[in-house]
Amino acid sequence: MSEYDITPVRASQIKEGNHIIQNDEVFLVRSIEKSKSGKHGHTKCRMKIENIFTGSKTEISIPGDLKLQSPIIDKRNAQVISVGNDSAQMMDLETYETFETALPSEEEMKAQIKEGAEVEYWKAIGKSKIMRIKSPG
Repeated sequence: MSEYDITPVRASQIKEGNHIIQNDEVFLVRSIEKSKSGKHGHTKCRMKIENIFTGSKTEISIPGDLKLQSPIIDKRNAQVISVGNDSAQMMDLETYETFETALPSEEEMKAQIKEGAEVEYWKAIGKSKIMRIKSPG
């Protein structure tokens, strides 16, 4: 599986909790409203979405027959090798590849990331993010 795996999905088929790609970023769909205007009108979808990497929230309104891209998110485990000021070097526990990723913005989670800690991280469209601490270092 490559880090850019995506699947096409029609906007009217998206549900709450799905992930979509918008402006080369991965967003979690928080809520979706579908409305059809008139007898021959087309479905409109209004979505409240949240960026999974930055946490920023936005709202979009799109036609229901528009094709969007849904990323395939790779959820993996890693061990922290070293911690810098704003990033951590980690080793994937399955492939043993080492890589660097940004530290989470939540202070409580950031404080638990130490050398030797085991974390769960998500990889999508070439980016990675630490999602939770499995065992502190």
